[in-house]
Amino acid sequence: MDSLLAHYRHALETYIDAKDNTKPARIHEAFVPDAVLTFSLATPNITFPSRSVGAEAIAKTLVSDFGERYSCCRTYYLCEAQALAAHDRVIDALPWLVVMREAAAGVLRIGNGTYRWTFDANEAAPRVAQFHIHIARMDVIDDPDGARLARLQEGLSYPWLAPADLAARYGALADEASGGLAFARAFSRPAH
Repeated sequence: MDSLLAHYRHALETYIDAKDNTKPARIHEAFVPDAVLTFSLATPNITFPSRSVGAEAIAKTLVSDFGERYSCCRTYYLCEAQALAAHDRVIDALPWLVVMREAAAGVLRIGNGTYRWTFDANEAAPRVAQFHIHIARMDVIDDPDGARLARLQEGLSYPWLAPADLAARYGALADEASGGLAFARAFSRPAH
């Protein structure tokens, strides 16, 4: 199972590199050609198609189209890499946090939710067969110069972030007397 988890971690890291750094070709490294992406949204502040089928469609939705609108994106898995666990080829309810910029609107976006990853049965080089993204929250915060975005991303390990480290960092930011970062407290714990 340890070698399978290493493959799974690699796929998750490849996905983050593809999405956050706008590298659509990398999606094909992590996903099978006929992979299925689904979404559930508990917020009206962001939209995605409810379903995308195929690695090419997933790359368009999560990388190309996403990258046209958002920049300076950092997505964090709220889990230490060595603590990642899977059962029957599934990583379920993996919490995430995203902090990114929507430059055209002069805002930062901060959101959280959970991922559900289902891998194919290829034990030598497993890839993602199904991917579900639940977006629990997506806040839009005025940030015309990007200073709040920079403060929120500063000091966080990437892409694996221990929940205790997030709580300490965002709790401290929320407690500061200046900077308008009180909203960070709402994101200091993983969404479930």
